[in-house]
Amino acid sequence: MTSHKGILYLIPVALGEEGASAVLPAATLEIVRRLRAFIVEDARSARRFLKAVDYPSPLREARLQILNEHTRDGDIDALLAPLLSGEDCGLMPEAGCPCIADPGEALVRRAMGAGIRVAPLVGPSSILLALMASGMSGQHFTFHGYLPVDKVERARAITLLEARAENATQIFIETPYRSAALFQALLQQCRHDTRVCVAADLTLQSEFVQTRSVAEWKRSAPRLERRRAVFLVYRGRS
Repeated sequence: MTSHKGILYLIPVALGEEGASAVLPAATLEIVRRLRAFIVEDARSARRFLKAVDYPSPLREARLQILNEHTRDGDIDALLAPLLSGEDCGLMPEAGCPCIADPGEALVRRAMGAGIRVAPLVGPSSILLALMASGMSGQHFTFHGYLPVDKVERARAITLLEARAENATQIFIETPYRSAALFQALLQQCRHDTRVCVAADLTLQSEFVQTRSVAEWKRSAPRLERRRAVFLVYRGRS
C-alpha cells in the first residue's frame, strides 16, 4: 500500500509591506492559513507575511525551515521529510513568486522526483506585471535575473541585451540599493531610441510604471533609490 504524501504549495508573497490580503486571492489565503509547515527564504519576512494575512495560529506554532542561496544541495532532501510523512507544506519566498528569480527550483524538482504533488498558487509576479504594463512584446521575451555588479561586465551585458531586444523584450531586476545605478548604466550604454521600461514598487501605493526612449529618460529620470524595480528593454515594433 502506497503511503500518503503531502502537497507542496508554492505560495506567492506580497511585493511589499502593505496590502498582502488585497493582492492575494481568497483561495490562496485560505491555504496559507491552514498550513503549519513552511519552507522559507527568510524566517523574519515569512513571519511578517503570515501576520499580515491574519494567520490564525500563534506564529511560534508555524514551523519554518530555511531554503536560501546558502542551502547546500545535500540538505534539500531533508526539507522534504514532512511532505514524505504526509504533511502539506508551503514554499514561500521573500517577495513575489517562488522559484522565479528565487531559490526553490531544486526543491520542486526533488519533490516531483519523490512523487510529491506540487501545487502553484495564484499571486503577484513583479516580472509579469511589469511586462503587462510596459507596452512591449509579450509574445517574445527573456528574463535574465540580475545583471553583473562589476561595471565593465554590466556594460557588456547591457550591450548584449540591447542587441537581443531587436526581436524580444529583455527583462531583468536589481536589488533596491542598486536600482538607481543600474538605470544610469542603461542610459549611458543604450542607444538614444532604445525603449526602456521602469516598473517600481508594483502593487504598492508608490507604484511607478513608465516606458520611454533613452533620450526621453535622460531629460527626466525617476528617483529609484531603495525601490524594488523591474527593467525592460525593447527595440521592436510591437
